[in-house]
Amino acid sequence: MRAFNFLDKFDKIETNTMVIDKGLGYHYVEDFLKVCGDYFNFIKYGWGTSILYDDSIIKQKNEVYDSYDIKSYTGGTLFELANNAGKIDEFFAEADRLGFSAIEISDGSTVIPEDERREFIKQAKDLGFFTLSEIGKKNPEKDHEYTTEKRIELINKDLESGSDLVIIEGRESGKNIGIYDDKGNVMMDDLKEIVSNVPNNKIMWEAPNKNQQIDLILNIGNDVNIGNVNSNDVISLETLRRGLRGDTLGKV
Repeated sequence: MRAFNFLDKFDKIETNTMVIDKGLGYHYVEDFLKVCGDYFNFIKYGWGTSILYDDSIIKQKNEVYDSYDIKSYTGGTLFELANNAGKIDEFFAEADRLGFSAIEISDGSTVIPEDERREFIKQAKDLGFFTLSEIGKKNPEKDHEYTTEKRIELINKDLESGSDLVIIEGRESGKNIGIYDDKGNVMMDDLKEIVSNVPNNKIMWEAPNKNQQIDLILNIGNDVNIGNVNSNDVISLETLRRGLRGDTLGKV
């Protein structure tokens, strides 16, 4: 039983929270999950880092994540590398062998024709992976070429293709990309337009910074899906969702 649970008006908030694993050690993960394992359900091995680890380490970590019903995936970088190398089948097979339960389809650093993107989403689904796709570019100049209307169109196309969740690019910095201006503030008009035209429960907003998380919670709801959360900020985000901090106290 949680301590002081008589003061918490929420039991379990049904939401999706994605955390970045930047190289967490196995024993750290075990301890981390004892404290935070109930408060997130996706773990992303960021920046293609999986390629740097012995496969036994990845298998062990994925097993312990899975024991907490947390879906693990490599992020989009390795998918894009595999696609460029013409080794998508090998990539899917290796992800399965290592115990990853989800796949991210993205073209943040490359270009994938829409018909191929649709087929990759379908392939991942057919292989039994929880399938995420990402909208946006890593390069801010290229990302700015997307109008809000174009983002909405791409989101809906991915959902029609079978994506379980569509991620809105925000990068780790959360600045000058997607729905964020160059200072990292949410551009509210863009946010509201997207929310008005897509099913909110199918969107995951990358929001690494506290001010972004607060704005999303207050404008969409405490069950908003949030990604690119630092492992040190999982509890911080959960307190915001539950109205336990001054920023959201009495507002959720």
